Amino acid sequence: MTLRWTRRPEGSTWGDFGPDDELGRLNLLTPEKVLQGVAEVREGLTFCLSLPLDLPGGNVLNPRRHPPQITPTRRANGRPNMNFPVCEEVDGATDVICDDRALIHLQYSTQWDSLAHVGSLFDADGAGAAPTFYNGFRGGRDIVGPSAPEAADQPSRAKRLGIERLAETGMQGRAVMIDLRAHLGDARTRVGYDQLARILEADGVVVEPGDMVCLHTGFAERLIAMGGAPDPKLVHTLCAGLDGRDPRLLDWITRTGLCALIADNYAVETYPAGPGPACCATLPLHEHCLFKLGVNLGELWHLTPLADWLRARGRHRRGSREHARLLKEKPVCTAPRRFESALLPTPSGKLDARSIYRTRARCA
Repeated sequence: MTLRWTRRPEGSTWGDFGPDDELGRLNLLTPEKVLQGVAEVREGLTFCLSLPLDLPGGNVLNPRRHPPQITPTRRANGRPNMNFPVCEEVDGATDVICDDRALIHLQYSTQWDSLAHVGSLFDADGAGAAPTFYNGFRGGRDIVGPSAPEAADQPSRAKRLGIERLAETGMQGRAVMIDLRAHLGDARTRVGYDQLARILEADGVVVEPGDMVCLHTGFAERLIAMGGAPDPKLVHTLCAGLDGRDPRLLDWITRTGLCALIADNYAVETYPAGPGPACCATLPLHEHCLFKLGVNLGELWHLTPLADWLRARGRHRRGSREHARLLKEKPVCTAPRRFESALLPTPSGKLDARSIYRTRARCA
């Protein structure tokens, strides 16, 4: 077997889970971790951890991403398939049909980042730096798509490392809530290792290998309060994010063995990142997690109701593991080998702008 790489990034997990591994740290999400999550259930309550698909609203957070467009499909004669009386085509039929289609920017609202989302210019085989992703998978061969402006509407595809890996694994297990908002409020704060360690100590939070870690900042809650019209000045001055330039923070992510890192803010890390060396990543935490470790990131989740419920009941107390709960996420791919978010249809099977993406936590 010929390896895709002969050198790997310093501090990475490339090859640790096999030469063709596409799961990264999800290999630590074992049946034992699922049982640990189940053991946290005591009251059987559920919390929806996703924003409505049409939030934040507008394109203030990112000018390249726009709200979803949901329109009806069409019948053979061109008639919109919305409130369509089938008797127009079948005599005596009493059915009335609605059928939608959606144009979605997959990172607009609540999302998972796949390992194909962020790579790095890296020399994996001595042939020179080239677009490279987790475990040595290559841009242009394993992750493909157009590069010229005139071809921008052509299909793109992650042949490897796509979001379907999460769907196949099943994102259920023990999750840990770190309530940054309770300690820092809503001011924009760049959280490094020292500050994070103090919060973990104050709340008695312990992160174990295979845990999914949720960072509550309150950002998504503030977006909801803006009602789909986020203030372009205010929105960039709100809430905490991790300092991706802090090497001790990145080392903490490595040492804990966490398998996923989730936040209710825009990018988990503060963006733009602080100053770095002359040649470095603009998203250093993304590079560390997605490219080096194989740690999937969750962004723009709605964590406030759950975090407030846990804190109001003292479920963050020292030594009690009360900060933990079962996280149950069922990502279903929008199409084979997509890059970013995963969508879960509502029970009716319809794609609905208010509830197309559902991530749930079950609390004991």
